[in-house]
Amino acid sequence: MNAASEVVVVGGGIVGLSIAWRCAQRGLGVSVLDGGGDDGAWYAAAGMLAPAGESSFGQQALTQLLVESAGRWVGFAAELRRETGIDAGYDSAGTVTAALTSDDLAAAQRLWAYRRGLGLSISPLGPSALRDREPALSPRLRGGAHAPDDRQVDPRRVVAALRVALGGAIVRRHVKVLPTDPARAVVVAAGIGTAALTGLPVRPVKGLVLRLRGEPGLLRHVVNGYVDGRHVYLVPRADGEVLVGATQEERADHTVTAGDVLGLLRAATDLVPELGELALVETVVRHRPATPDNAPLLGAHGGLIVAAGHHRNGVLLAPVTADLIADLVATGKADPLLDAFAPGRFG
Repeated sequence: MNAASEVVVVGGGIVGLSIAWRCAQRGLGVSVLDGGGDDGAWYAAAGMLAPAGESSFGQQALTQLLVESAGRWVGFAAELRRETGIDAGYDSAGTVTAALTSDDLAAAQRLWAYRRGLGLSISPLGPSALRDREPALSPRLRGGAHAPDDRQVDPRRVVAALRVALGGAIVRRHVKVLPTDPARAVVVAAGIGTAALTGLPVRPVKGLVLRLRGEPGLLRHVVNGYVDGRHVYLVPRADGEVLVGATQEERADHTVTAGDVLGLLRAATDLVPELGELALVETVVRHRPATPDNAPLLGAHGGLIVAAGHHRNGVLLAPVTADLIADLVATGKADPLLDAFAPGRFG
């Protein structure tokens, strides 16, 4: 494709705004078309930057991209803070995995072995060592591990900073038909809305996240838990907030059910009993944009550039997506890292 000097980004979530910001830094004229509000998947996201926790069997190309993007987050967050004065909540304490039963531990160990084979750092911990790292964890846990290279950010702070950085470039407009100005490149980063705009296979995957509020300091690390066959994560913020997530359903509704809340809270309090004393301050349902292979759609397609379908990894992949897509817009040349994620790969 040809290089461009101006770009329209359709979608004002964390991916679209990050692309627009990087394009502006490269001297391109930028407009972001976004309906406004906080209806994107980023609004519910916990902000875990954990390639060790998100890599899966048989997804080597995606794992490479996850690891690459995780390494870029420290500079990305620092630049945002320098430019806007907003702290993105970048935290480097790492992740603790905790397994409640012997079966939970066996399942976790299989994943650890696979991830170590990919060069990702995972250090197994016995029950005592686990509670030395996180004293609030239940004494019933059978074991766990520490992933020291994992990080976290607060996606709501990141989006707030990106909105400040882009300022007047953001146009509040719902987009039903894509712009057709041949003088400007068009990047579609519209999350689950990408399917209607492009015809590409992006589907909504419903997720519920709970936000609890208490005194700061209950947890230091992100806790990645396995509880009677159920996966749950706990993400502590410096102000005392703890995120509990997340359900995953092939549904498009926004209903918060009592059963889903109960299931998350039961698993969370099995891991950390003191969470039962915290206030439940918010329940949030949003929809992850997923593809048939759960890897993103990145690159040129039918005269457009697409950056969508990040599923669970939109926050983690934002920096590398922004860099790769901004370079593609500015130079017309695709980085080899994009090859495995071509939007047309499903035919």
